Parts: sequence; C-alpha cells; structure tokens
Amino acid sequence: MGQLWATFLSRKEELLQATIEHLGISVVALLLAMAIAVPLAIWLTAHKKAAEAVLQLTSVLQTIPSLALLGLLIPFVGIGTAPALIALVIYALLPIFQNTYIGLTEIDPSIEEAAVAFGMSRWRRLTKVELPMALPVIISGIRTAFVLIIGTATLAALIGAGGLGTFILLGIDRNSPDLTLIGAVSAAVLAIFFGALIRFLQQKKPRYTLITLAILLLGLGGYEVYANRLQPQTPIVIAGKLGAEPDILINMYQQLIEAEDAEAQVTLKPNFGKTSFLFSALQHGQVDIYPEFSGTVLESLVKLPENQQNKKRNQEETYQDAAMLLKEQFDMAFLPPMAYENTYALAMKKTFAEANGITKISDLAKIQSEVKAGFTLEFIDRSDGYRGIKENYGLDFPSVQSMEPALRYQAINNGDVNLIDAYSTDSEIKQYDLVTLADDRGLFPAYQGAPLMTEAFKRKHPQVVEALSKLAGKITEAEMVALNYQVNVEKKEPADVARNFLVQAGLLKEGR
Repeated sequence: MGQLWATFLSRKEELLQATIEHLGISVVALLLAMAIAVPLAIWLTAHKKAAEAVLQLTSVLQTIPSLALLGLLIPFVGIGTAPALIALVIYALLPIFQNTYIGLTEIDPSIEEAAVAFGMSRWRRLTKVELPMALPVIISGIRTAFVLIIGTATLAALIGAGGLGTFILLGIDRNSPDLTLIGAVSAAVLAIFFGALIRFLQQKKPRYTLITLAILLLGLGGYEVYANRLQPQTPIVIAGKLGAEPDILINMYQQLIEAEDAEAQVTLKPNFGKTSFLFSALQHGQVDIYPEFSGTVLESLVKLPENQQNKKRNQEETYQDAAMLLKEQFDMAFLPPMAYENTYALAMKKTFAEANGITKISDLAKIQSEVKAGFTLEFIDRSDGYRGIKENYGLDFPSVQSMEPALRYQAINNGDVNLIDAYSTDSEIKQYDLVTLADDRGLFPAYQGAPLMTEAFKRKHPQVVEALSKLAGKITEAEMVALNYQVNVEKKEPADVARNFLVQAGLLKEGR
C-alpha cells in the first residue's frame, strides 16, 4: 500500500491530466451520441419497422470488439481523438436510442388522446407532454451509456487519444501493478461517481442532468483552451511503440533535437500499441517521427517487388532496400540506422532448455508435442514469425496462445507457457533467466532501428535530421539491453536513462 501511495504522489500531475483527457473525451462522446440517438428515436416513434431495424443495427454495432473497431477506423480518420470518439459514440447509441424510443412509445395512449383533444400541435405534445414523461427513462439510458463510455475510453490510449488507459498500458508494459491499479481504479471511480450523480439528478429534476453535462463540457473545453494558451505550441511530434526501448529512443530524439535547436518544441507520444497505428499516424501527419526497424519495414509496411520477395539480405541490404521502398511507395525518409539489431528470437527458461538439450530452433522438433507457446499477435501473423517457423523449420506447435508483448514474459515466468517470441535486446531475457535459441536456418531478417519521417518533414527540418543522424552507428546490443534493464527492472525514468547515455557517449553536453 505504501508503494502504491508513493507511485500515486509521484504521478499525481500526470494522473490529473489523464483524468481530464478521459473525462473530456467521454463527455463529448456522450453528447454526440445523444445528439444522434434522441432525435432519431423521436422521429422513429411513428415508424415502428424502421425503429426495430435501427435497434438491431445498434445492437450489432455494440458487439464489435473495440480494438477491431479502432483498427477499422484508423485507415479512414487516422489515430488520436477522432477514431476514439467515433467508436465511443457507436457503443453509446444503443442504450440512449432504446430508452428514448421505449420511453416515448410506452406513454399511456389516453394521455396522448387528451393532448390531441386539447388541440395541441405535434411539436407542443412532444415538448410539453411526451418528453417530460419519458425523460426519466431517457436519463436512465444516458447514465448507462456514460458508464459504458468511461469504461471503454481506456482503450483510447492505444491510438494516442490519452486518458487513464495510458496508466494501464504503462503498468502492463513496465510490469508495474501500481500504475495499472491507479489507472483502473481511477476509471472505475469516474464511472461510479458520474453514474451516481446522474441517478441523483434524475431523482430530483431530470432536466438538471442535461444542464450538468453541458456545464461539464463547457468547463472541460475552457480548461483545454486555457491550458493550450499557457503552453507553447509543439510543432514536432515524436511517437513510439509500446515498450521501454521505444520510450528511451524517443527521449533521445527529443533531447538531441532540442540541443541542436534551442527554439525547437517537441512533444512525445509514447506507448502506441501497434506498428500499423503509428505508420498510419505518420501518413496522416498526426506524428512527425517515430523509431522503426528495417526488418519490420520490409515485412509489414512496404510491398516487395515479386523478384525480391524471397531475397536473402544482409544487414546493409535490408536497410538500403527498406529506405528505397519507403521513399518510392510512401515518400518517406528512413535515416541511417543505429548499430544494434533488435531482431526476433524464440526464448525459453534456461533450466527447461538445458534439461531438454535445446540450443537452436530446429532442436524444438524433439519436444514439439510438449511446446506451449505464447506469441504476440503480430509474431503469429508474420512471415518472419510463426508462419515462417512453420514453413522453414517444419514446426507446428500444438498450443499457441496470443498475448500482449509484456504479458508473454509473465506467462513464461509463471509456467503458463514454455516458449515465447522475444526481441534480442529485451531486458526480460536477463531478468527472468531466459535463453534465446539460435536461428540456425536464418529466418529472422536484420532489424536495425532508425528514425522514420516523411520526405516533406525531412526537407523542412534539416536541423532535426542533423541532430538525429548523430545516433547513426551508435548503441550496441549490450548497451541497449542495459538501457532497457534500467527502465524495466531498476524503474528509472526513460528520459533520465536516455540523457545519461547521450552524455556518456559524448552526444550531449552535461547539463543540456
């Protein structure tokens, strides 16, 4: 409990900002859903068949997994707030539409007849009789939708929309239950508090609920305007994938850029979950730079010419082909890479490997029936991942579970699986006493990291290119493992780890 409190105190400013972001996106999503669902339900009260069709449609939309929905939206609207809002609105439509429609259609017919007898127009009946009588049921649907939105909005962090999900993702990635608990509890408290507040207002004066939501939206909007005016604009946005290593690298990028150009203003967006999310953000101009790997470019991002699809490449050829195809197909610039490779590997407990005489991937054929694998979804689907292992090594494991990157290490440490995919610079290999198996048939390509940006950004910011080029040929594999270990195990801040390395390497002056 003491450690949890200490973590809370050290992160209280970040938590406040994340809470405001979370509440802001939740309130906007709720009001948008109300603006769509309530008028639609009112109009469809006179069209029963159409109303039933809309109810079925909103029910189906709510069954779409949130990650899948976000993934479908990203190619059209990019990352950030826009896809998160669209997804949250879609999930909120059903309870609001359903309750509004039910509230209006279940009014006693005799009351409707009396209103008609008094000569009231359709609009007057709606505003003076029907809506006031249906309002308690409508507010109940709004409360349900708001609680649902607050809970689902934690996934917005995966696509750079911020919120309390950032604490949950960071806690999972850093194996820090305190951070995960703080994010989860804060989201739960928000949901409980506003659910109770709306219920209280509903019991007193239902219309006060709508007034409260409007005030809340204006307050949050005013805060954002005030904060943006106080804070300088940040034209250079650097993002990183989920993990300690990307976090360290983007902090190095920021520090080198700001040292090169004192007027440069840089914003970091760490902990994006998926390669495709970041690449889409770069294409849409929502981020300017992110660290990518040469092997990932060839395997996942560019389309290889037919005569190059089965080409065996060395380290230099992998980088050169990646840079060339990125420029040709996407007009992107891939700067010169660092020295180390963060290539794929298969890892298992050292004790298990020694007991079974396993030193290389082909040795797994001896114990194939005993293998319980835990792989990331990306590794399972890649030709230089599990698909390639099956094709090149003739291995087909009886049990393969998909899991998030950070969770696979916990799984092998707990004995839930006995084989995982890893990256060669992961600190967890040392932390959990694992060994990596030799890729004796050369399946995994070279994976050198380098800054990726658009050609337009490169031309516009030559000082940024000059600053980042200082990392070319720097950082060995052993150094990267040590840096990751400092963040993941010793719990040092990525910014401090990055600065210390740059100073020691002579790339940054002390005190800059």
